[in-house]
Amino acid sequence: MDDAPGRKPWKAFRPDGVIIFSDILTPLPAFGVDFDIEEVRGPVIHSPIHSEEGLKVLHPIDLDRLKFVGDSLKILRREVGGHAAVLGFVGAPWTIATYIVEGGTTRTYTTIKSMCHTAPHVLRTLLSHLTQAIADYAIFQVESGAHCIQIFDSWGGQLPPEMWECWSKSYIKEIVNLVKKKCPEVPIVLYINGNGGLLERMKDTGVDVIGLDWTVDMADGRRRLGSGISVQGNVDPAYLFSPLDALTEEIQRVVRCAGPRRHILNLGHGVLVGTPEEAVAHFFEVARSLQFETLFQNNTAKDPNLVT
Repeated sequence: MDDAPGRKPWKAFRPDGVIIFSDILTPLPAFGVDFDIEEVRGPVIHSPIHSEEGLKVLHPIDLDRLKFVGDSLKILRREVGGHAAVLGFVGAPWTIATYIVEGGTTRTYTTIKSMCHTAPHVLRTLLSHLTQAIADYAIFQVESGAHCIQIFDSWGGQLPPEMWECWSKSYIKEIVNLVKKKCPEVPIVLYINGNGGLLERMKDTGVDVIGLDWTVDMADGRRRLGSGISVQGNVDPAYLFSPLDALTEEIQRVVRCAGPRRHILNLGHGVLVGTPEEAVAHFFEVARSLQFETLFQNNTAKDPNLVT
């Protein structure tokens, strides 16, 4: 892994948090699941796991095979010094399992969803193995320099809420417990793409921050989550293709709706391919220019959308 993709955004934009350029599937070969990246199909796992026989390839995660990740985090930590937080990240067990079971990306998730009923013992064994491996990987990132860990349950939103409780939430909670036991001071962020129907169920996972995607109204999300947990987000990434004055207004609106406390301003998803660098720079300029007095002092008592 070249550490440059993590350092270049830091040098260009000086954000409050920086992340290495990597992928949630990076650790798979370290616990027995090999994959290729194909230009059209993306990640491809040639031997997907559907049975007890398939589970035999799994082994405890070999962190020595992920030394390049640790080295990149150390370099990035030295680069930013005390000026920014270094963010580590992992995929949630359910999301990682979708690739391992489906053999790559999918639009339907029919194979893994059917396994919940046809081979639940196989799927639970897989998810349990992933839980331990992912927790070990997260702790490794913290020990290598990450200040914070983000858990991405990217495809958790593809599950009905009751199924998410059964097949994803409990494993996320276990990861949080394992990481907090070893690294109690490290904040953990949970992001689920399409999490509008899951917010109340996410509150008791033990995480410190919940990321909202751009389809969730920030004020509504704040009300549903309450004031006891921090939120992150949630400007629509497409706004970075809009006129800069429109982007400015949207940033200000999101911050006002989030309220004056416990909010991390961010996009509601990743930066889209082709996003103008000028717009990214403008995002940070606006964020740094926001003034508490202007946004909140005269408005918190008047605006019912603000969480105080």
